[in-house]
Amino acid sequence: MTAPSRTRGPQEIQGSPAGLVSRTMAAAVDTFVVLGILLAVQSGYAAARAVLTGRPFAFPDPGPGFTVAFGYAVLVGYLAAGWVFGGRTVGDQLMGLRVTDGSGRRLRSGTALLRAVLCVVLPVGLLWIPVSRHGASLQDAVTGSAVVHDWYGGTHGRSAGSPPAGEAEDGRGRMG
Repeated sequence: MTAPSRTRGPQEIQGSPAGLVSRTMAAAVDTFVVLGILLAVQSGYAAARAVLTGRPFAFPDPGPGFTVAFGYAVLVGYLAAGWVFGGRTVGDQLMGLRVTDGSGRRLRSGTALLRAVLCVVLPVGLLWIPVSRHGASLQDAVTGSAVVHDWYGGTHGRSAGSPPAGEAEDGRGRMG
């Protein structure tokens, strides 16, 4: 008979590297937030145009090239601003994650912008997480950032990526 598995709670994973599933879920939430922002911008533009010009309310159709470029720009700005000002986006907040530099501090604006561009242009960089010894995505490896579990608004004295108290990493960088 096997022993029942014990699920680790938020206190036990606080400050440890976030995995592929939680980071992918956070990215999905952020995608929907940005789609909502884009819909609000289009609606605001259409409403303002209708009020100011007397034309009937209609969503603008700027063409696919502009739409994609504008959408990417808004997504990059949203991600970078979230990581610079609060260390997290809406998706990160919901999943209990925080994006930090290698020493556990908030990202600087240049690093956050580069990381945001890499996340938008190369989202498959998340697939590096299971291969990495430190649970880092390709974007983290390039920028020196880390994504950690942070349910309580800080790592409580532990550096980003350090194992929880009483646990050590095995030879492959996994908690053991």
